[in-house]
Amino acid sequence: MRGTGSWQVVAQAEAGTPAGELPDAVYEACSLSDCGDGPGPDWPHRTAKRLIQEPADVGITAALAEIGALAGADRAWMFEYDAALLRFRNTHEWSRQGVRSFVEDLQNTPVTMIAWLQQFLVSGKAVMINRVADLPRPARQLQVEMLRQGDRSVLSVPVFHGGQLRACIGFDATTAARRWPQADIRALFQCAELIALARYGSHRSEQVLADPARAFAPLIHLRRQGQIIGVEPHTILGVRSARDYAKVWLKDGSTVLDLRPLALWTGLLPSASFLRVHRTAIVNLQHVRGLDRRDGNGWKIALGQLADAWPVSRPYRQELRQRLGI
Repeated sequence: MRGTGSWQVVAQAEAGTPAGELPDAVYEACSLSDCGDGPGPDWPHRTAKRLIQEPADVGITAALAEIGALAGADRAWMFEYDAALLRFRNTHEWSRQGVRSFVEDLQNTPVTMIAWLQQFLVSGKAVMINRVADLPRPARQLQVEMLRQGDRSVLSVPVFHGGQLRACIGFDATTAARRWPQADIRALFQCAELIALARYGSHRSEQVLADPARAFAPLIHLRRQGQIIGVEPHTILGVRSARDYAKVWLKDGSTVLDLRPLALWTGLLPSASFLRVHRTAIVNLQHVRGLDRRDGNGWKIALGQLADAWPVSRPYRQELRQRLGI
């Protein structure tokens, strides 16, 4: 390994082979301070707008979609770690039309799979893999997964909060190998800082991180127009049919139009906490705020902080009463 400017560069997969010129390097690693302070893309501004306008999870995916498209990426993604940095899971992803998504494949995955990459991320460095096919032998396990996903080049930037590595965001290039320049990497570092504040800046988030024994809860991945958002089931208030799709209400106040019909959601949601209350609606019983049983108006169920109650049709009322203990 040798320095070229402020970058650390390795150009060949085989040990002992001298590094080539910077554009020919197999991979490059740099910290934020290594990336200079010249002009760069306005991705941080765009990310900030998304995170201000939307709840965190929706805003993160929307930001990844916008900056990923502007960066010429084929996928933009985020994965996050457990408290002990022993496992990780994919949480958010955008993919260009026609590019396959793999966000649901890596859930509760041992960090040992990305050990080669992890050595750079934990030290606060971004890694620009220019040629996945030529990665060194110590990166073999990671390389196999990247090749399975059709990656030719990958940019990875660490996400820190409170001095702790919490996640990683990045871009994939699948149609052709490419190298994102230092100005782009600096901008993505800045986006990572904003995402960290939005996702991990709450008091509740710090409490969750403080519990190293907490295992990852299974995620349900919401799909909309190339964007995928991973949410834990307990954050879903309810799901209603929207013609061939389904509209999902989340407890943070956001809604997502998912591309799957309501019938598929019956099998996705855990039956222990979710119940169908209408041919067009499924609710999370953990978020029931009240039940109006006045027959004149029909039964209606209030969920979380939603202003409008949802109707409960007759075939579902008896089971609803039993589940609520009424």
